[in-house]
Amino acid sequence: MRRFIRINLMMMAALLCLGVGADTSILVQSTTSTANSGLYDLLLPQFKARTGITVNVVAVGTGQAIKNAMNGDADVLLVHAKSAEEKFVAEGYGVERFDLMYNDFIVVGPANDPAGIAGGRDAVVAFEKIAESKALFVSRSDNSGTHKKEQALWRDANINTEEASGGWYRETGSGMGATLNAAAGMGAYSLTDRGTWISFKNRGSLAILVEGDRGLFNQYGVIMVNPAKHPKVKAEAAQQFIDWLTGPEGQQAINDYQLNGQQLFFANARR
Repeated sequence: MRRFIRINLMMMAALLCLGVGADTSILVQSTTSTANSGLYDLLLPQFKARTGITVNVVAVGTGQAIKNAMNGDADVLLVHAKSAEEKFVAEGYGVERFDLMYNDFIVVGPANDPAGIAGGRDAVVAFEKIAESKALFVSRSDNSGTHKKEQALWRDANINTEEASGGWYRETGSGMGATLNAAAGMGAYSLTDRGTWISFKNRGSLAILVEGDRGLFNQYGVIMVNPAKHPKVKAEAAQQFIDWLTGPEGQQAINDYQLNGQQLFFANARR
């Protein structure tokens, strides 16, 4: 009997240990640009060394990341479509949104530049010229943050891309890397975030043709999924991650990240 009791006590202790261990990992639904750029390879080991918490990342387009988080398939949301993020919080799916970092979008295209947009600093004018010349343009068309920005630029240029679909306007329905590969292969224009561009290797004849437009500002935000709506959210660990990212150590790590001597993201959290 005593042996039986000892075995039961050992089993209970083991189960308690497993329960504690289960709380040491969180799931982040993220935009692809932060993952593809290699930023998480720098940040996550530092965070784990500081806290012991493992961060697992699902990298998809911003629209899909938000949808996944709405379904409760995340502890933290890290994306770049501010109006959609604010709606996510307003509808009760997120607790609070924090600015995290920024970079910018750029218009890239072939070196021979058939639309004649090189050197411009007005993205809307560039899009008007691309449409007028019917030069090939490749879109992600995946409801990502980059796609949302692209569609806003077409609206500002009064261009209906649905009418041009399958003609000069091509849609990949995939991530930024695949879209840039398609643009390089076709000698087409595209809109990309600078972080992905810096890390992208298969550029072919593609070059940055339009940059510096204030309308191409690209803000990233971070949000804890609301545990009141999804009780499985690991709120304490998720908050630790957000506090670290938006605190001095995380912000410095973001600013320190470079590829080929270029800084990819610029920390701007305000707490």
